[in-house]
Amino acid sequence: MSLIDESGEKHVRMAHLACVGSHKINGVAEIHTQLLKTELFRDFDELWPEKIINVTNGVTPRRWLAVSNPEQSELMTSKIGDTWIAHLQDLKRLETYANDAAFVSDWKKGQRAVKSRLSKFILEETGIAVDPDSMFDAQVKRIHEYKRQHLNVLHILTLYQRLKNNPGLEITPRTFLFGGKAAPGYHLAKLIIKLINSVAEVINHDPEVKDRLKVVFLPGYDVTFGQLVYPGVDLSEQISTAGKEASGTGNMKFAMNGALTIGTLDGANVEIREAVGYENFFLFGLTVDQVHATWASGYNPRHLYESIPSLRGVIDALYSGQFSRGDRDLFRPLLDSLLYQDSYLLFADYESYVHCQDRVAEAYQDQVAWSRMSILNTARMGYFSSDRSVEEYSNKIWNIHGVSARQILSA
Repeated sequence: MSLIDESGEKHVRMAHLACVGSHKINGVAEIHTQLLKTELFRDFDELWPEKIINVTNGVTPRRWLAVSNPEQSELMTSKIGDTWIAHLQDLKRLETYANDAAFVSDWKKGQRAVKSRLSKFILEETGIAVDPDSMFDAQVKRIHEYKRQHLNVLHILTLYQRLKNNPGLEITPRTFLFGGKAAPGYHLAKLIIKLINSVAEVINHDPEVKDRLKVVFLPGYDVTFGQLVYPGVDLSEQISTAGKEASGTGNMKFAMNGALTIGTLDGANVEIREAVGYENFFLFGLTVDQVHATWASGYNPRHLYESIPSLRGVIDALYSGQFSRGDRDLFRPLLDSLLYQDSYLLFADYESYVHCQDRVAEAYQDQVAWSRMSILNTARMGYFSSDRSVEEYSNKIWNIHGVSARQILSA
């Protein structure tokens, strides 16, 4: 607990200093807060058991739903009124309409309109024509190894190899969308961006694939970009290694707009899954405890590479230069890091992820059932409003109280 690191050259432990100097410490999702208490700041939690508290993140429904998704917003307001804009918990009233055939049909039409708008944006920005009737499968977030955009790519390549091995195979058509930025000095993150674009170049120009698979890396990741993308997605990829994501807010924006989530038990995924219902969330992968157990048992990623034929097939294809114009060294740093270290357990979660994605593809074929799940996702996301987060900060940390408009006017 020393404020000075005594293990080598002495330096100030800034996190310890912050623990001592702060009257409250908060995690930004339940699992994050528990990790603070049980691992990172365990001794401080024992000394000051009331200091570390949880305030789960939220996002504003004004920007990320009312403004970004006018089609869905107008439909919801026509049924439940507009109080949800300031009191997001009122979306719960939508549950009544999840089995209303007319409403489900209108919901699906609204989402189709949003996807058409997004398709036009994609064509204008990238020159890539995508089918709005395909499943829009998106991973939009900061590019980082722990967020595992490259696990997503391994699945895309698995589907691609299935089609190459069996050109007549019937699969659910998908448009894979990526967006995000890498830190300037983060070489492997930049290599992941290159990997996505190189895979896109091959798949998008392969006549055998036709329109069954498309891969798009969207440029210009910012708020304006987000307002177009978050409402227009069917499947939200929240696939970080369990225990590595503090919270995430993209997962909230997607789910608030009706996207279904495929994800691990990490960050706010845990609470989103509990809120929307386990049956409306596609869960895969190791838990935090299983991650620890995997490392403790002597994790060997090369053994998984050798024992899972589909995994070996995609890794070998990348090593071969098939997706790098014959350059066998371009992706070697990234591939070697997976094969000999795999710090974020991509290989350990690969089979579970691919099997879960097969369940997603099957579920998407029943568009009425998918739309019902989509409605329930939106209806049950009221807790994840930034209004609730700010109120919790006010009550639990800042010790300030709201003032009514009447009080302001009288003052």
